[in-house]
Amino acid sequence: MKISEWLDKELTGRQVGLMFVFATLIYILPLILADFPYIDDNWRALAAGTGWAQEGRLFAQWFYNLLTFSGAAPNIFPLPLLIATLAMSWALTRLTFHYFPEPTVAHCLVVLPLWYNPFFLQNLSYQYDGPTMALSLVAVIYAITFRSPSRVQQLLIPAALIALAIGLYQVSFNVFLGLCCLEWLRGANDQLPWPAWWRSIGCKVVQVSLAGLIYYATAYAFMTQSRTSLLNGAAAPLLQVEINAGRVLEKIVLLVHGGFAWVFAALLLCAIVGAVGVGQRVLKRTDTGVNKTIIGLLCLLLLPLLMLLVPGASLFFRDFNEGARTLMGFAVALVLLFYLSHRALATVHGKLPLLLLVPLLAMLSLSFAYGRVLTLQKTFATTALYALSTDIASRPALRDAKRIYMSVTYSDHWLVSAAGSFKQLPVLHYLLNTDFYMLAENLPKAGITNVVREKERRNATRVGYQGYPPLVDSLFYRIYLLGDYGFIVMKEPVRVPSLQW
Repeated sequence: MKISEWLDKELTGRQVGLMFVFATLIYILPLILADFPYIDDNWRALAAGTGWAQEGRLFAQWFYNLLTFSGAAPNIFPLPLLIATLAMSWALTRLTFHYFPEPTVAHCLVVLPLWYNPFFLQNLSYQYDGPTMALSLVAVIYAITFRSPSRVQQLLIPAALIALAIGLYQVSFNVFLGLCCLEWLRGANDQLPWPAWWRSIGCKVVQVSLAGLIYYATAYAFMTQSRTSLLNGAAAPLLQVEINAGRVLEKIVLLVHGGFAWVFAALLLCAIVGAVGVGQRVLKRTDTGVNKTIIGLLCLLLLPLLMLLVPGASLFFRDFNEGARTLMGFAVALVLLFYLSHRALATVHGKLPLLLLVPLLAMLSLSFAYGRVLTLQKTFATTALYALSTDIASRPALRDAKRIYMSVTYSDHWLVSAAGSFKQLPVLHYLLNTDFYMLAENLPKAGITNVVREKERRNATRVGYQGYPPLVDSLFYRIYLLGDYGFIVMKEPVRVPSLQW
């Protein structure tokens, strides 16, 4: 069979599944090859620790208890990530057939951004948390695609899946709401009858309500209240939401740089044409003018709602987190762009939707670039660990100190070896989010157990001991010793304006 014929033919469930297995595995390959313990992974691997239950993620803790046959979480990376990736392949297969009963290769490309979300790379960087975050996406997709002739099952099973997703990672709820918006937009495009359209909305409302009850009765009971504080209503909350949204937009703009800007501009243009086509389909409905107007207005409201769901509920929390791992909703925005672009391109020529491969290849390229940055960070972290542990182990006064406090100095210039990549792809630095020299949790790997991160002292070492002669004065840090206590003070790394060889 010729390649052109294969691209046009209807695919079987097995063929679609194998295609997604390949596509999802190749996306995570750079992360597996880098094998870099990312931030929280250090202390979790050291103590085989869990700690997810108090974060409202009880099911993440159960996942590792079951997978490791223990009451803790020994490090078994990359097994959890491989399991989650295969599960995601099955979920994407199910979603493809949900959207397109007779899928081709081009149809499969439409749903792939749920995994090829550039910001999701930070989620997957966590060797412990990444797999459970991926599984939360799987649960959300199954909740959207579940169909049963029984009304009770149609309400309860998706509700249980939504509660499972939230109990694995709360941010995945943004993805569920985004996929609901996409469902209703598809319903308008496919001219779903007026009663069925509203029944779909009502069904989702009931499912979410039941999911909230299930989550409240299970994982939420273990959650500490400190993580649920909303914005202060007496301190201009709308202004704070606006500020938070602006900070998120600044991070998203980092992705639109260089060639990525042209790729996303073309994708957006095609999506606009596709959106106009959906509007025309709404106007051609046989409903009354009032019904068509209501559906049209709701479809218009769904678009800004999808954009709001990129950061989602995190905008309204007092402890706002602008990390890339909270932008899981961006994946649904990409799926919407791909869906509308597919419609626009397919009306011109049957093979044009295959052009969606271009933005997917761009995101795959970003994954490999990010994998190389992780490798560079791993090399730098290993060298830093060797230098610091050697300085401590080779000096009896430091080796025998009761406690050595380490101050944390954040900087954008620690990883000099990736400066060129950061300049060409600014989003890489945002994804890496490792802007410190060393964590105290790393030192036990080298046998140093008396170093702790400075907490209550509020970085007193940076200003309180500058007048004393340092026992160690290296390129990156100074170590002071006062009595039985040591203090590691990081230096601001040297800025390199340009590297030319």
